Amino acid sequence: MTGDLGVWLYAVTSSRDGTEQLSGLTGVAGEPVRTVAAGDLAAVVGSVPLEDFEEQPLARHLEDLDWLETTARKHDAVVSAVVRQGPAIPLRLATVFRDSHAVRRLLEERRDDFGAALTLVTGRTEWGVKAYGDRTALTAAVAEAAAAGDAAVGTGTAYLARRRAQLAARDTVERDAADRAERIHSRLVQHAAAGRRQAPTDPAVSGRRDWILLNGTYLVDDERSDEFAATVTTLGAEFPGIRLERTGPWPPYSFAGVEREPR
Repeated sequence: MTGDLGVWLYAVTSSRDGTEQLSGLTGVAGEPVRTVAAGDLAAVVGSVPLEDFEEQPLARHLEDLDWLETTARKHDAVVSAVVRQGPAIPLRLATVFRDSHAVRRLLEERRDDFGAALTLVTGRTEWGVKAYGDRTALTAAVAEAAAAGDAAVGTGTAYLARRRAQLAARDTVERDAADRAERIHSRLVQHAAAGRRQAPTDPAVSGRRDWILLNGTYLVDDERSDEFAATVTTLGAEFPGIRLERTGPWPPYSFAGVEREPR
């Protein structure tokens, strides 16, 4: 750390891409954002007071959801501004180094990793897709699909088949929902350069109590973003009882692939 200040790391980009547009941008502590360069890489950083951002006070702050939300928004604002200038690798929240020398050393030691990550995200954008289940509607859809195979039998037998399907669907709705979510994810991955299933969002953070079946993130070629959006719409119609919600575009947080403990 330098004096009473540490160095908060926001993102890594190419030093060949201009960062002049970052002039006037402020970070999580209201500090001016600057760059630390090493070879063909540049880290976008800010100097933050250790009284708030050193390990122990930072750990306390991270338990404060209001502080966490405010800080995360400021961090994301800087990352988003960098991404608008060109390909960039976002760093996770609260990555703090002792000084600029330590940041420069990181760039030198992980040059190949950052280079590969920048190649992956160039010309691509991250999109999120969440699938929410309606238990009643999904149970009915599962039962209808199961009973469809008995449509050709007599009226009385068909009724009994439908009734059995309805009762069975109640018991298997969780498994059927998981199966449908996996099929949706697989279809979306076919229209993306990469896709990942994330853990469901914590209701304490999202404020939502919906039954979430899929929390997916997808790295999509910019020229295929319309195709990806159309696929989401198609899948939403194809799976009754499941509502799909597409969000983005986001900086490629899920596909940065480069993490390092601060030092």
